[in-house]
Amino acid sequence: MSVGLTATDCPEIGKSLTVDGSTTNYHDVGAGAPVLLIHGSGPGVTAWANWRLNMPELAKRFRVIAPDMFGFGYSDSKGRIENKQIWVDQIVSLLDSLEIDKVSMVGNSFGGGITLAFMIAHPDRVDRAVLMGPAGLDFPITPALDQVWGYQPSLEEMRASLKFLAWDHSRLTEDLIQSRYEASMRPGAHEPYHATFGGADRQANIAMLASREEDVATLRHETLILHGLFDQVIPLDFTVRLASLLPRADLHVFAECGHWVQIERMASFNRMVAEFFENGLKA
Repeated sequence: MSVGLTATDCPEIGKSLTVDGSTTNYHDVGAGAPVLLIHGSGPGVTAWANWRLNMPELAKRFRVIAPDMFGFGYSDSKGRIENKQIWVDQIVSLLDSLEIDKVSMVGNSFGGGITLAFMIAHPDRVDRAVLMGPAGLDFPITPALDQVWGYQPSLEEMRASLKFLAWDHSRLTEDLIQSRYEASMRPGAHEPYHATFGGADRQANIAMLASREEDVATLRHETLILHGLFDQVIPLDFTVRLASLLPRADLHVFAECGHWVQIERMASFNRMVAEFFENGLKA
């Protein structure tokens, strides 16, 4: 949690909402149809860090809401989280408090798994969905994801983790590595992250984020799935499997791209997401 900081001091801090004693830090920009962005689970991640290159563009056409999920960024820690329902309920509380009945969603990696779980639990509250390098099915953990979830704060480990996320390593400047390392070392940041994702049985985290395939197959929402061809974190073949389960899904695979579609293919991501949310798959 932030103490004495404001958005002026730190762009990662947005608005604050407390429901039943639990506080969510979230960004709320733009106007129009509401779009909810759910970030991934990299060390030191926040909604702002994940979506900083996308929110300004999407906000030209939509009301964009991007929360720090519990255990991340400047939202409350819940200690070790063993059930994704905690994050699903967080989304419900956020939307209810903002008086939003229905929203389109973008879920990145971990956020893809949470988005799928929310769609299954509350299908009438979702219009369309974008899943980007998503979790959500059970698969053998990759060495890249094992590294990211097993992160222990150091510059060397942050550098190694970011190399798994990006295809173009020229993006990994020393300033970026340093800033992400410092974010992971912020008081209260690493402990909840490690408690949930850093245990010895990290394969169990994938199972925790996974939804039943028979439940996924019931979803009738128009869904756009985006995946980097060289993604080392989430296997492409399991995303193909996910696309085959969803009856109204298109899958787009980006060349020269790893797990950071929203960064490495920023312009294409922003354009495709906006056009999909406005016009659907048949545009």
